Amino acid sequence: METVYSLKPLLAVLVSLVAVVFIVIPNQRPNVRESWTVMAALAKFALVASMLPLVLQGKSPAITLFDISPGISLALKVDSLGIIFGLSASFLWILTTFFSMGYVRSIPEHKQTRYFASFAICLSATMGIAFAANLLTLVIFYEILTIATYPLVMHKETPEAISGGRKYLIYLLTGGVFLLFALALTYQLSGTVDFQAGGILPAQVAKSSVILLFTLFLLSFGVKSAIMPMHSWLPTAMVAPTPVSALLHAVAVVKAGVFGFARAIGFVIGPAVLNSSGAAGFLAALTAATILVASLIALRQDNLKARLAYSTIGHLSYIVLGLALFSPGAWVGALLHIVNHAMMKITLFFCAGAIHVKTHCDKVSQLNGIGRQMPVTMAAFAIASIGLSGIPPVNGFISKWYLIQGSYDAGQIAFVVIFLLSGLLNAGYLLSIVARAFFAPSQKFTRFGEASPLLVVPLAITAVLSLLMGIFPDRVPYFFQLASRVAQSVIGGGGL
Repeated sequence: METVYSLKPLLAVLVSLVAVVFIVIPNQRPNVRESWTVMAALAKFALVASMLPLVLQGKSPAITLFDISPGISLALKVDSLGIIFGLSASFLWILTTFFSMGYVRSIPEHKQTRYFASFAICLSATMGIAFAANLLTLVIFYEILTIATYPLVMHKETPEAISGGRKYLIYLLTGGVFLLFALALTYQLSGTVDFQAGGILPAQVAKSSVILLFTLFLLSFGVKSAIMPMHSWLPTAMVAPTPVSALLHAVAVVKAGVFGFARAIGFVIGPAVLNSSGAAGFLAALTAATILVASLIALRQDNLKARLAYSTIGHLSYIVLGLALFSPGAWVGALLHIVNHAMMKITLFFCAGAIHVKTHCDKVSQLNGIGRQMPVTMAAFAIASIGLSGIPPVNGFISKWYLIQGSYDAGQIAFVVIFLLSGLLNAGYLLSIVARAFFAPSQKFTRFGEASPLLVVPLAITAVLSLLMGIFPDRVPYFFQLASRVAQSVIGGGGL
């Protein structure tokens, strides 16, 4: 792709940081504080969306902030992979902002200023990760995201929340240390840390060095991607408010992990080098096991958010498994699933939040007949559940179709079976909730009563978008076209 100078990548990062200053102004009214949050979210999405036409034309808006040494700089660059993540995260932040406003007012939550300020910093870091031009820039924003999310995880400040936040921080900061070692080793092996489709490692690099570098990336990005056995922080972090859980699972944190894998194996190590080392096969086997085990554990969870957490663990491994297969179809499916899973999973967490606010029910066993009281909420839950099970016409079917096709093209029939079996398990732990909500008898839920519009409208929008993205997978914003470009550039070795 042709690189063109632009301030927009930097502005997309900075806009929510600037908003933090106005969010934390003392003694302001909640409406003013939340207005700054909404304006920042809208401005961020507008900036990211304005770069899409250039990317579709084969141009990369970029800016170098400063050079540190030869081959190392702090720089931002928007390519096809980055715009996929950036568009998804910035759009969903708008809906999460409105949902958060309804949620914190309904509970009501304490320390709301800290809550919204932390959210804004998280989205600034997420844009930095999406638009990082090299591994150093990604590492910096990756660590900022970890630290900024900590106050949100322990927001309730109960002993359970503080313990969950401490575990979250220990796991993710430890992963960050391994990422720093990976950065140093990458520079030693290649003399640069700039991302390049197909990888930057020389073909003659020693196999032992490749395996060491892969292990470091696995121990860093694998934590945020919740690959087993590095996953236990994620269910524990469900002690956070539900909008924060949506941020963790759909918008930023875990998606930063799988995005990091895409950069590491597609733009640093490269498919040829990774396949020759045998590490790709190990990663595929590890993620396949994670898919099955997480799905089986999800079946046993009565707490709704815990069940959704284990669902996320399984679906993150869908993405990493697709990346590890290094076939064009699998890469297309994996990159589409970053967006599709985000849309469906945020719908489910929004539904869980609306149910909690309206009924104070948090367990699956308490939801008999709730569809009669909250039909819009549970209809949205049903749409997202159908999609995550891989059933058409919801968008989850599209990404799973390409993951299965890519597995077949790679000659990995075992992974075809894994994807199909996991779909059945997904249906078991999600559609059973839908059946319980609409068809089980209940003395408790007998009167119509949805949560407030600030809660219901966002979840209805994400549910409808999940359906429309399944019916029209390559309409605006052209995620299918972008994913295909990335797959071709990495597998084919051409430039993005």
